Amino acid sequence: MNGSRIAAVGHYQPAKVLTNEDLAGMVDTSDEWIRSRVGIRTRHLAGPDEPVDELAAHAAAKALAAAGLAPADIDLVLVATSTAVDRSPNTAARVASRLGIPQPATMDLNVVCAGFTHALATADHAVRAGGASRALVIGADKMSDVTDWSDRTTCVLVGDGAGAAVVEAAQDACIGPVLWGSVPEMGHAVRIEGTPPRFAQEGQSVYRWATTQLPPIARRACERAGLEPADLAGVVLHQANLRIIEPLAEKIGAVNAVVARDVTESGNTSAASIPLAFSKLVEQGAVGTGDPVLLFGFGGNLSYAGQVVRCP
Repeated sequence: MNGSRIAAVGHYQPAKVLTNEDLAGMVDTSDEWIRSRVGIRTRHLAGPDEPVDELAAHAAAKALAAAGLAPADIDLVLVATSTAVDRSPNTAARVASRLGIPQPATMDLNVVCAGFTHALATADHAVRAGGASRALVIGADKMSDVTDWSDRTTCVLVGDGAGAAVVEAAQDACIGPVLWGSVPEMGHAVRIEGTPPRFAQEGQSVYRWATTQLPPIARRACERAGLEPADLAGVVLHQANLRIIEPLAEKIGAVNAVVARDVTESGNTSAASIPLAFSKLVEQGAVGTGDPVLLFGFGGNLSYAGQVVRCP
């Protein structure tokens, strides 16, 4: 085996839906104000008895079922999250326990909004190097836990959810080379810090960085996969803000691609946003088996990671 592939995907969102009208009753905002600035209409929120690992396990179970695999077929579990409450056991170990996966390697990755694409690259490397045969790669965040619900600049943005992918060895490289990096000196632009931890960001700084600095980086990720942006069937960017997603997708040059806009119904779910949106595109048939799709995460830490994958 010379490469790896995504065998299946799955996603999960809590049942509770919070609308813009609901938020207008909580803070000084309106449906028109939120839609015009970030494009979000609704978001899903987990309850106090739904921890991050439960969200992650639901999504992972769906991915396993879609792949036709049993828990025992998995030997590596990677969870990208920045909202786990406990340090140990880590979220990956708790997911493995919930699913009954025997003796896997378990690791959490905290790269915030770019966490899933970092974790996917890590799984790809592990499988191709022979360190794992099949991996569960999960992005899961409960942003409602780290949000100040009296702050109208941030509470309108966030949602909770999880998405997952099964990665396994393949004859061909169906997960392209990752292009990743960060801007550490600008890490203050997106933060989850303090006691209790709270999400905060410098919106204009993030907008300028994402729409001006990231397009050439995303195009280089396509080059590493041996493709032109026009060859892409789909583009799944971090679902932060529709006003970032649409100009960024246009500047990348993916003129023939379906662009994921799940942010409108899910809000910003941080590490969950890319696998959640990707799983929905696959489930809806918006992209087909073998189609090339760019996954590109960016945000927290001003980190980024992207790769072109072939759809399961």
